[in-house]
Amino acid sequence: MDVLDRRLVAALQVSPRASWGEIGRVVGEHERTVARRLQRLIADGVVRVTAIYDDLRTGHGRPVHLHVQVRPGTAGQVAESLAGRPDTRSVYSLTGAADVGCELVSPTREALDDILSTQIGDLDGVLCTRTQVVLRTFMTVAEWHAPYLTEQEAAELRPAPAGPLPDQDGLSPMEREIAELLVADGRIPFTAIAERLDISVPTARRRVTSLLDRRLLLLRAEAEPALLGLAVEAKLWLKVRPHGLDRVGQTLAAHPNVRYCAATTGTHSMIAQVAVPHEADLYRFLSDVVGPLDEVTDLDVTLITRAYKRGHLHKSGMLTLEKTP
Repeated sequence: MDVLDRRLVAALQVSPRASWGEIGRVVGEHERTVARRLQRLIADGVVRVTAIYDDLRTGHGRPVHLHVQVRPGTAGQVAESLAGRPDTRSVYSLTGAADVGCELVSPTREALDDILSTQIGDLDGVLCTRTQVVLRTFMTVAEWHAPYLTEQEAAELRPAPAGPLPDQDGLSPMEREIAELLVADGRIPFTAIAERLDISVPTARRRVTSLLDRRLLLLRAEAEPALLGLAVEAKLWLKVRPHGLDRVGQTLAAHPNVRYCAATTGTHSMIAQVAVPHEADLYRFLSDVVGPLDEVTDLDVTLITRAYKRGHLHKSGMLTLEKTP
């Protein structure tokens, strides 16, 4: 990917349903150039526009991070088994004490007990697991974009912010159907939604807008960070004093290299995912961004060496296996 490709993907990450013309006006390129390049990247599996639920607010499930230690030589086998589960959102190979990292969404607390004690514990190669349940998300990967746009360019593309949101908000049966169509293809036209569900185009437009404004569904343009020039991807496990959770979470979430940040249960009360071009940049992030945060009392850093699944999308090397039709 050249610089223009990366700028176009970043624009798509800011506004996944923006028209080619809107993106072209912001980045200073002709609409035909934008369409040709982004359609090629989508067709090749380099980028995929999808959507993820706000699980906590919709009651869709409970996000949980697992750290899995495995028997030597079985990391790939265990990661593939976890990636094959429909309830896993992301699966990675890691450096450090845990060999495999996994984020899954459990529908209920009772189901989580069965998943951890029986289903995952019985996988061949698994030695032990450590579990952290998400309490609050400060930044989702769906809200992140590669740092190739100016603040003004991103602001021009970014949808207007919604007002205060309730802690929980249910989905109607029709909204669930629309949500699943957007999960399959985040850029599906309103006309196609209307045809699939036998509703009018204005109704389809209004329902999609409501889902996105209420942030029950978050659109996501998924591309491997390494393809965007961010070859070093790290997961940070932070011990944070309870009174400092909000400050640390908001500070990290505001940094352009932080793709994900959440407060969790467990020995480390916060998880952050960082993507930077080089190990030297990660060192500077740790010393200059995390270092001054007095509320952070301990830090463990692991590197993501391979992604098997991201945002429910399976990976093959740097490409996404499922492609937008």
